[in-house]
Amino acid sequence: MTEVRYTVSEGIATITLDAPERRNALSVEMSRELTDAAHTAEGDDAVGAVIVTGGQHFCAGAVRGVLADVGRDPVEDTAYRNLETVYAAFTTIGTIGLPTIAAVRGAAVGAGLNLAMATDLRIVSTTARLLPGFAQIGIHPGGGHLSLLHRTAGRETAAAMGLFGEEVRGEEAVERGLAWAAVEDESVEQVARDTAARVAADPQLARRLVQSFRRETAPGGLPWEVAVEVERSPQMWSLRRKHEG
Repeated sequence: MTEVRYTVSEGIATITLDAPERRNALSVEMSRELTDAAHTAEGDDAVGAVIVTGGQHFCAGAVRGVLADVGRDPVEDTAYRNLETVYAAFTTIGTIGLPTIAAVRGAAVGAGLNLAMATDLRIVSTTARLLPGFAQIGIHPGGGHLSLLHRTAGRETAAAMGLFGEEVRGEEAVERGLAWAAVEDESVEQVARDTAARVAADPQLARRLVQSFRRETAPGGLPWEVAVEVERSPQMWSLRRKHEG
């Protein structure tokens, strides 16, 4: 991989966007590598959690050339598929069968904000900037942006950001329900690792937990009695495993 770094330690796979010269804007190649890294983590039975980060700059959105190519001819096959590849970078992160955390320093803009919102949890720096960026450059949001904002932080925040272009920073992200914690810049990755470590210590349970979590917290939710049944099978599995030592 040339634009993404992938490491595994103590059951935690860390996927690091690594194109600082463009603040990790998602190119087609980076998007492919990110998707491949996510699938690699999912395919490794020793991995129990994934952290997505970008060093000093989380992700400045999609590379403008990808968007420009689609603008020239929205149905041209290569341009259309390239945009789909960028979408796949965050839809894959959002659907792999592992708990995921975004460790966000710097800016998460547009498709970069989609990537952060696609994870199960976010740890941000006190100086992080979360902003839509789409309307600000004269285009409609894409990649399910409005839905991601709504499911994470509710209608009011989704409206403020998605419709009116409001930017959210650092500790405000926690107040708005967009992140779990806001910490000093130098602590972001370590706090993300400390958070991930608890679930990553038991990869088999982690995979069953995240499956139930996503089913029960999907838009619209589930009636309580249905949630009881969703949790029954994985809980029975865990009880039998505990009994057998």
